[in-house]
Amino acid sequence: MIKIDIHADDYALTVNTSRDMLACMEKGQLDSISIVPNMSCFDACMQMLYDAIPKMPFLPKMSVHLDFVEGHCLAGTEKAPLLAAGKGSLMGLSWGNLFILSYLPWKRAAAKRQIKQEIRAQIAAVNAAVQKAMQIATRAGVSCGQKGLRIDSHQHAHMIPIVWEALTEVIAEEGYSIEYIRNSKEMIGIFLAETSLWKTYRPINFVKNRLLAFYSHRADHYAKAHDLQQMYLWGLVMSGHMDYERIAVLYPSVIAKAERNGRMLEILFHPGLMLPDEVTEETGEEAARDFYLREDRHVEMEAVSRIRQLFTR
Repeated sequence: MIKIDIHADDYALTVNTSRDMLACMEKGQLDSISIVPNMSCFDACMQMLYDAIPKMPFLPKMSVHLDFVEGHCLAGTEKAPLLAAGKGSLMGLSWGNLFILSYLPWKRAAAKRQIKQEIRAQIAAVNAAVQKAMQIATRAGVSCGQKGLRIDSHQHAHMIPIVWEALTEVIAEEGYSIEYIRNSKEMIGIFLAETSLWKTYRPINFVKNRLLAFYSHRADHYAKAHDLQQMYLWGLVMSGHMDYERIAVLYPSVIAKAERNGRMLEILFHPGLMLPDEVTEETGEEAARDFYLREDRHVEMEAVSRIRQLFTR
């Protein structure tokens, strides 16, 4: 039987997002979470997590959710001016900016140096918080299966060539013991084969799926070279609306594919809802309106509460 990981992104994006995720954790519904390092609510959200740990059946594994698009530049504008992009300490790079920088030789070296500074700062912030959370769990007699550093990213930006190179160089230079780096590799054939669901997918998510699949070989090679388990991710084509009904239809085919290829399966959800009064310059109104404020996040929260029913079929 393959390993299945029920994962939720965006802890510490906002206080309410984190409250929703904590409700899932207190019910033992999440195997792992990703923590956003560079929002102003980070300390408050981590304190909420620390306080909730004794009430949890187990402490989920915790990943650094690298963010170059939103929040604040933790490295500082002097060390990473390209990331701040003239907006004070606020992040100013889009996914497209990072993609373009990967292929501009006259800017690439400087940009990578600055990205490495920011990666170091974001890893340090979350790593310290994770160590404290694990210490609290140990004292409270709450188990946690985490063994080393875990890393993924907002909008899967770590898959972009310049960010991937910066990240793997930082890992090597700092001597981090890595347990997991997300490979945003999602099988496409499963979604195409189920013709009854074609009209339910957003076309842009297929573009995202194919672009990330193109870069996934780097993560596969890294996993093989560093004795990490290779994986599939489920949560790209259905991103923004990972509902239980479609999951139940696709689940047998997804599991069979993962088993055939000997890969673990990470099922990615975003169950935390941002409140309207939490919208700030850190996230931006457009991103909040298109994703963070949508009730689809509670659709995903409901799916998280039910998905383990599928495991016993």
